[in-house]
Amino acid sequence: MKILLNNTSLFESLRPFNDLGFVPTMGGIHKGHLSLINKSNKLCKKTIVSIFVNPKQFNNKKDLKSYPTNIKEDLKILKKSKKVDFIYLPKFNDIFKDKKKSKIKLPKKDKILCAKFRKGHFEGVLDVMNKLTKIVKPQKIFMGEKDFQQLYLVKKKLEKKYKTKVIPCKTIRDKNKIALSSRNLLLNKSNLNIAANIYKKLADIKKNIKKYKNISNFLIIKKKELKNNYKIKIDYLELRNKKNLKISKTINNSRLFIAYYINNVRLIDNL
Repeated sequence: MKILLNNTSLFESLRPFNDLGFVPTMGGIHKGHLSLINKSNKLCKKTIVSIFVNPKQFNNKKDLKSYPTNIKEDLKILKKSKKVDFIYLPKFNDIFKDKKKSKIKLPKKDKILCAKFRKGHFEGVLDVMNKLTKIVKPQKIFMGEKDFQQLYLVKKKLEKKYKTKVIPCKTIRDKNKIALSSRNLLLNKSNLNIAANIYKKLADIKKNIKKYKNISNFLIIKKKELKNNYKIKIDYLELRNKKNLKISKTINNSRLFIAYYINNVRLIDNL
């Protein structure tokens, strides 16, 4: 496992390889990230993992400040996995050296779900993913379905522009079915119990949704129930088509999306 601390080292190390799998992360490495690495190992000859907390995708400064980071622990986990060939630890100037203002703008139809509630977030995500892909030049990028809207937008943006394929990987959950996330480290035991109960309710909602003709009204009622029962703030609870993310009136080819806060920690999920 070779650690690459700058672009010069990266270019020299990656030059010989033309079958490279890329797993972009912001650290807080967990089993979800390891599953992406395993997939890359199966499909590519070499795997590179990046760890870079991108300040441009945080619409809230407090959120950036509280984001859990522990590079030493991350490196320990990745080394133990024995499945990572390269780790890229860029500094801000390695990624944003040109200092040009990003021209990325989301069209109105994509300002839904998290894009509606986190102004500038996906512009920041797409900007950094564009720059990372240009630097790393991978043949395949591996991203989890937990951040489904992110996966959808990155795939739409990058596959047109670069000769790279964005590979969706299934959401990894803990024993209580909570979707693994670096932000889970910010939750205490009581908070995690609430998150586990919310997953159970979501699974039940999805199971029963086909019984209702007016899905929109059904979800409004369920959203109120979740808010009142668990004392949480909910940004959205919506059923959307997984191919184009349009509001769906049928469970077929659709996913149930939620974003909510437990003690100011924002969690997302879809199933």
